[in-house]
Amino acid sequence: MQAAAPARTAGRVVRLVSGDTIAVAQAAVVLHRVGRAVQGPIDTVRANFQGRFAFRFLPDSTAAYLLSVRYQGIEYFSSPVTPAAGRADTAIVLIVADTSSAAPVRAHERTLLISRADESGTRPVVDWFVLQNSGERTRIAPDSARPSWGAPLPPDAQNVELADAKLSQFSPEALEFRGDSVLIFAPLSPGRKELVLQYHIPGTLRNFLVPSASGTDSVFVLLEESSARVVSPSLLSTESQRLDGRPFRRWAGIMGNEPSLEIRFAAPPLSSRTILLLLVALAGLGFALLGLVALRRPRLTAPAQSPRYLADAIARLDAAQLERGGPSSPEQEARYQTERARLKEALVRTLAAVSRRS
Repeated sequence: MQAAAPARTAGRVVRLVSGDTIAVAQAAVVLHRVGRAVQGPIDTVRANFQGRFAFRFLPDSTAAYLLSVRYQGIEYFSSPVTPAAGRADTAIVLIVADTSSAAPVRAHERTLLISRADESGTRPVVDWFVLQNSGERTRIAPDSARPSWGAPLPPDAQNVELADAKLSQFSPEALEFRGDSVLIFAPLSPGRKELVLQYHIPGTLRNFLVPSASGTDSVFVLLEESSARVVSPSLLSTESQRLDGRPFRRWAGIMGNEPSLEIRFAAPPLSSRTILLLLVALAGLGFALLGLVALRRPRLTAPAQSPRYLADAIARLDAAQLERGGPSSPEQEARYQTERARLKEALVRTLAAVSRRS
């Protein structure tokens, strides 16, 4: 059985100085393995006086490999190296730099990807910053209380967190969220680094304001809802594109001196649950109005002093007397005769009045 051929990875460690690079001698370079089950450093070599180093190892096709070097207390990593068995990757350059708390860092690009509202009733948002350090020094935090870089976040952002670690070059421990801001306490070496955040905004939100990060160059907005739009005049609608099979409308532009970016959403459609609740409420209101009308409607019974009413009252009184059967007590008989006489007298008076009107 033939043994697996070793792979070779080699390169140089250099430092930026006045627009050029110089070799960093005797720097300790570490080879890291990043696999599904196991990850960590697997070998360390020291660069020679020309800053050159080399590794030989048995590669695992299911793993990725990185190189790192520590300089002035800061760890610098290479891009992933992809050596194959029997082949060499010898063009790697590990760049280190001196440090400064005043090295300029700006948001070279910012991309906002806003999906339609999900089952929770909120809209997922991916907020993607590309940070640019164009100088020769690594930007570090001036002290433990102040960050190396920070930016304001939308006031409506909920549950802000670092997105998938595979997409971000910062660890969760390097970030802090204070109020409506994101703060980075990690060093920012020369070149570009990506910060990918995710959060939610209310699905009922009509106007979404995104504060501008200081020094932002280009801004891109992708909206899944066809009725949503960017109203800030500095961004223009461009071609649409599909992400994971879903269409997104795209806006692009430069923020300039605008303090914030405004995105407008259409009024959310009524859900089936909301419609059902409205129908129940309207039905209840309708029954209540019918009951109120019925209470206010005049009764259609005969007036108390009409001849018909009085005649019916005498007939009911007589029927009740007959139903009792047998001899009545003197008190019952007296009450019966008195009430019958009163009703009869009232009937006579009412009939007389009717005759006079006719």
